[in-house]
Amino acid sequence: MPAAPRRIVIPLLALLSLASIVLASRLGSAELDTASWWQAWQQPDSPGGELLWRLRLPRAVAAWVVGAMLAMSGCLMQVLLRNPLADPYILGVSGGAAFAALLGMTLGVAASAAPALSLAGAMLSIVIVFGLARGRGPWSGTRLLLTGVVTAAGWAALVSLLLALGTDSTVRGMLFWLMGDLSYARLPAWSVALLALLFMVTLGLARSLNVLSMGETTAQLLGESTRGLLWLVYLLASLLTAAAVTIAGSIGFVGLIVPHLMRLLMGSDHRVLIPAATLFGGLFLVLSDTLARTVVAPRQLPVGVITALLGVPLFLVLLNRARLRAA
Repeated sequence: MPAAPRRIVIPLLALLSLASIVLASRLGSAELDTASWWQAWQQPDSPGGELLWRLRLPRAVAAWVVGAMLAMSGCLMQVLLRNPLADPYILGVSGGAAFAALLGMTLGVAASAAPALSLAGAMLSIVIVFGLARGRGPWSGTRLLLTGVVTAAGWAALVSLLLALGTDSTVRGMLFWLMGDLSYARLPAWSVALLALLFMVTLGLARSLNVLSMGETTAQLLGESTRGLLWLVYLLASLLTAAAVTIAGSIGFVGLIVPHLMRLLMGSDHRVLIPAATLFGGLFLVLSDTLARTVVAPRQLPVGVITALLGVPLFLVLLNRARLRAA
């Protein structure tokens, strides 16, 4: 894309993100027209105000924050592993979170404790992968990837065991959580602060990420301390993934598809790619969750089903474009 049109993409994505949140607050099994929506906005204690302020707006903003976290984490993972197929869940963070949350459901722990349990499980998985992959020798992306994949497989086996042992009343909730669900999502203040902080840190690393994406040898020749940088990138990506999974469960394809699309549109400069992917990730997940709430209303689908239905054909199109370009 030429430089001039590219400069308007980020402001446009910011406006579209705001518009998507407004749209999500109006649509649902009980649709609010413009007059009713404006009245609900001004009168939080009215029935429409309760619907807007306590249900739809918190859910829409939570969806935006989760989508932004997953997209940013996907950008970092793809640089870390130098693999365009890397996504936020590849190193087992979501597996640890899922096991801890489902274990709480199996033991009858209150639903309000599920976010804390999933965060603890994600942190445990980060510590396990970091401890096993770090070693004493030089950095090895292959060792990190293998450690993460094996750890994820172990968590998956434990999750399957919990599903097999679960009762009929708990398995449905478990499956919804595993597919990614925003029905009971609430937006804790710490998640917004964490997103803002990690966005600023990641944006400050944009130049180093550009160099790192050209290879470790090139980065070292240009004066980058690659070992410390790579572990920092891993930590940032893992924290973003852990926070996203804590809020909404495992939502697939956002962290895989969004960086690809923005890289095609904006180029590979992370000074532009990171803000664009963050904004579009939030926008994409808000619209996907709106579809999940409305397509079979009054029933609601897990948002992970919608992102998969949209992400699979889109990813195949991207692969076909890459094949044609290589040919």
